[in-house]
Amino acid sequence: MEYARSTIFVTGVAKIAKDDPIASSNQVFFVSLVVDEETELVVDATCNTVREMTENFIRLLLVGKNLATGVDEMVQEIRQRFFGLVQKTLIVALKDAHNRFMVLRKDKDPRSANSS
Repeated sequence: MEYARSTIFVTGVAKIAKDDPIASSNQVFFVSLVVDEETELVVDATCNTVREMTENFIRLLLVGKNLATGVDEMVQEIRQRFFGLVQKTLIVALKDAHNRFMVLRKDKDPRSANSS
């Protein structure tokens, strides 16, 4: 898949619960997002899950949403539609990705350099 030049890649991580099946092969859960910096929309998503179906469903919940302003909406939809063992971990990783994205935006904003 090719991405527009206006896209960036950002990852969020979270610790995995011991009862989650991926705990046997991974120490952390990650969600990686391709985000269009101009629109702030998630254009693609992936994560380290045991089943491809899980990854596809998570992608369905995240793609097309605004990472800067739509995290609460994404979390709500995850809570309403995704009942995998990794639900809470996914939310933590998504919030981590959101925080990284917001820091990146602030660091790239020329106005923030003047306020220091």
